[in-house]
Amino acid sequence: MDDLLTRVFHLQPSLVVTLTQDLMHAAVAILILIVGWWVSNRIGALLSKGLSRTRADPTLAPMINAIGTWSVRVLVLFAALSEVGVATASVLAVLGAAGLAIGLALQGTLQNIAAGIMLLLLRPFRAGDLIEGTGATAGIVREVGLFTTRIERSDGNAVFVPNSQIWSNPVINYTSGGTQRIEVEVGIAQRQDVAGAIDALKKLIADDPRVLGGTTLAPMVTASDYPHGGDAALRIAVWVSGADAQLAADDFRERSRAVLEEAGFKVAQQPATKRGPAWAHA
Repeated sequence: MDDLLTRVFHLQPSLVVTLTQDLMHAAVAILILIVGWWVSNRIGALLSKGLSRTRADPTLAPMINAIGTWSVRVLVLFAALSEVGVATASVLAVLGAAGLAIGLALQGTLQNIAAGIMLLLLRPFRAGDLIEGTGATAGIVREVGLFTTRIERSDGNAVFVPNSQIWSNPVINYTSGGTQRIEVEVGIAQRQDVAGAIDALKKLIADDPRVLGGTTLAPMVTASDYPHGGDAALRIAVWVSGADAQLAADDFRERSRAVLEEAGFKVAQQPATKRGPAWAHA
């Protein structure tokens, strides 16, 4: 019995030393995680701030922020594991096997990440561009993230579209050329002087400084069709700069009716529905 107690007391100092060392390593690992997490957030913020001071496309900021932040966090995690004695090679092997299983289970999510990277590399559109397509609702691009693209619709609501859905379908970019065509239709009674109404609308166009000219950008006013019910649909098609497109479309929609009414034409109660989007890319 005395021999057993002697052995226990003999081993106790080494046990205390071992526990103390383990606690110190654990404390250092926790400190690494806390400081590393703070540093990763700071790096992400600095990257976003640096990009905002350059002429870089704003759509790059969220993606680069996320990549920079999580790259630092992964390194911090491995440093913390190494501090507590975990073999990083074993961790990488386990993560590789787990990553394969997770990748098979989350194919759609990984496709969104890959599509987001391709959208940023090939740049079919930028922040502020008006786009429309099979995979994307019509609206203005506000942000391209790792998983989704945020699009602001004409009603002001935001739509988050998966990146893979946009990447795998045709997308029309109405802004990339710098100029856009807007089309507005207004209806008048069919028996009235259609030619006179067209002349009144042409004068409205000629007096607007936002309308572009030239051979390829010549404005047009035509009688597009004669719907059932006796109304003639007059169509205005003009080219304006991309920045003026939305406001110009709204202005022409209101002013065309006012001009025709002032000229003595009877404007249809419900103007003919315009064809296509509110403005189209040059």
